[in-house]
Amino acid sequence: MKNEAEFRDFLLNGHLYYVPHVSIDCAIFGYHDQQLKLLLIRNRFVNGWCLPGGYILRTETLGQAASRIVRERTGVDNLFLQQFKTFGDPDRAQISKFDEARWFELTGLRDGKKSWLIDQTISVGFYAITDFSKTVLHTDFISAETAWFDIDRLPRLEFDHDAMVKEAMHTLRLQLYHYPIGYNLLPAKFTLTEIRALYETLLGKKLDVSNFPKKLIALGLLNKLSEKRSIGAHRSPHLYSFNKTRYNQALKEGIVLS
Repeated sequence: MKNEAEFRDFLLNGHLYYVPHVSIDCAIFGYHDQQLKLLLIRNRFVNGWCLPGGYILRTETLGQAASRIVRERTGVDNLFLQQFKTFGDPDRAQISKFDEARWFELTGLRDGKKSWLIDQTISVGFYAITDFSKTVLHTDFISAETAWFDIDRLPRLEFDHDAMVKEAMHTLRLQLYHYPIGYNLLPAKFTLTEIRALYETLLGKKLDVSNFPKKLIALGLLNKLSEKRSIGAHRSPHLYSFNKTRYNQALKEGIVLS
């Protein structure tokens, strides 16, 4: 929603083109140079920070809606995107704290409790991973700010989004052993040290220096190149690239990396 007119139409008529009471919230993780971050937004109508999210158009699948929400916030398309859990506890949207006077102040509309938005809402959680250095963050009429936060220095989040982030992080780390991750997070040519550092950062633990890259090579995910990178005296490690065919196949079929 780019302006007040679009926002007002959303409040009054959104139920006609969005699915009521079912939303999507996205934990968008950003990786770059051994740093892991999370994208958060500060909503104009909520005091604190929360995950970016939105409603599902009646013409969209869940995956299409999640992809749209991620693209609208980051400017990046075709990210690795996975559904991780559905959240539906009573009053998770804090309806019991609804402030009619505040609603009127912000929207100019009375009798807010009759709005299609003010009811128990189920949220489907998705997580995505991108290189945060390549994103262009966007706000809109209802979001005052969008920012990356270090994963270990997150503010307390609104609603049940702290639980969402915990679940998203848990699922991401489990699925790292079953899906290849890294195609959009590393340069086209990289060293085994760089891909190991990526996985160590996402997993939050150290990996075996020799066994981990051997498993990736044995699975056919990496191509060893004839080129080397000179990083100092007597240090010229080989460069590798992803085998795109095998990578895409593994995304569809899964792998076992343990």
